[in-house]
Amino acid sequence: RLRVEQLLEPADRHAQQLRGVGRRQRGAERHQRRRHRAHDGPHLRAALVDLLVDAHLAEHAPGGTRIALAGRSRERLEQVRSSLPPAAAAWPLVVADAEDLTALRELARSTRVVVTTVGPYQRYGKALVRACAESGTHYCDLTGEILFARWSSDTWSDAARRSGARIVHACGFDSIPSDLGVHLLARTVREAGEGELGETTLYVRRLAGGLSGGTIDSMRQQAIETSKDAAARRLVADPYGYSPDRPAEPTRADAARAGTAPEGPLGRVARITRSLPVRRAAEVDRWTAPFIMASFNTRVVRRSNALTGFSYGRGFRYREVMTTGSGPRGALTGGVIMAALVGGFAAMSFGPTRTALDRVLPKPGEGPGVEQQEKGAFRIDIRTTSTTGARFRCLVGADKDPGYSGTAVMLGQSALSLAQDAPVPGEGGVLTPATAMGDDLVARLRDHGFTLEASRVDGGFGTDS
Repeated sequence: RLRVEQLLEPADRHAQQLRGVGRRQRGAERHQRRRHRAHDGPHLRAALVDLLVDAHLAEHAPGGTRIALAGRSRERLEQVRSSLPPAAAAWPLVVADAEDLTALRELARSTRVVVTTVGPYQRYGKALVRACAESGTHYCDLTGEILFARWSSDTWSDAARRSGARIVHACGFDSIPSDLGVHLLARTVREAGEGELGETTLYVRRLAGGLSGGTIDSMRQQAIETSKDAAARRLVADPYGYSPDRPAEPTRADAARAGTAPEGPLGRVARITRSLPVRRAAEVDRWTAPFIMASFNTRVVRRSNALTGFSYGRGFRYREVMTTGSGPRGALTGGVIMAALVGGFAAMSFGPTRTALDRVLPKPGEGPGVEQQEKGAFRIDIRTTSTTGARFRCLVGADKDPGYSGTAVMLGQSALSLAQDAPVPGEGGVLTPATAMGDDLVARLRDHGFTLEASRVDGGFGTDS
């Protein structure tokens, strides 16, 4: 389903803020044209998450915000609207299909912001990105699909810059905590006069919540595509594959050699140890394992660095892991997680095993119940040592299910930020949460109970949890 949400204009926190007068005038003209559209933003809807986003907007959108629901079935849209808080009773309904480019163009021209949760995006999302990029309509989604995001960047960045549209992918748990957390960390280091970010690690300290059928389906579709396409496999394997300036990024060999380890045999041992999928991290005194969302989140964060002229630093190196405990049980848990991730992705890549998994995994539109969602929470600790040797950390978290209630707030507030925060004149493009909304979105999320706090750590990190 589509939801049209009539929102105001976005704030562009793209670091390239020094623009000529002509560009500022064109940006202001585009802004004025958007202000007179019938709606502020369309949203393509997908079951549980959509209902949560709808409810969040109905309860928290400021008075006067014009919101509409859009989708293939008017009957279904009426059912959804009737299930929402009273403020949604007057929302208009717009019938449009996610694969009907003509209808989507008409929809995009009538609104300021489009919000979509209809995935897998590689299958269902391309026409809407095109319609928004061509129409100068801002767009945000929940994709965690690197192949779709890269396609969007390669195909529609230029059109979005010309029209002033801000195409912002990854506005949910992947990848707002990562992207905004590192954004805050870099700003705090810079304001302290301590240079740039060096080796930076995100530790997932707590993660309680359900896994949606839509997320699993997106993972399944990407596994299928990479199993058949060598170019797709190379892109997914490239840690800088989402950068808008790949030649300026490190080669894979450079990335493997990077870090603070000394030269010589001891340095080689340290680098090998750091590259192990399950290892003990001294700075947190915990065993760590791969984080399931790291492969996508890390690429979004690196894109933010490149889009801002490498403001985080040319030597910025970033990774994400989850902590699993401090004793032998932590090591065992890490090994189990690693085996599950490798086995699960391999099973999704082959037809017979994929069919077997499909019988037991949640289907698109399925997910945890209300009781399980209410127990959800996440805690993230991002740590860095700057180029001057100073240590900083950023804590990110919320007492909300990361994939459901938390994501509903993140996506809903992203839409409101794009629509209503004071715009910084400049170009559009295929951006990231940090470069499109930045501090405005940080403030909005804090107002809704999120922790987003960066600070200097004197005397070392210690091993506190």
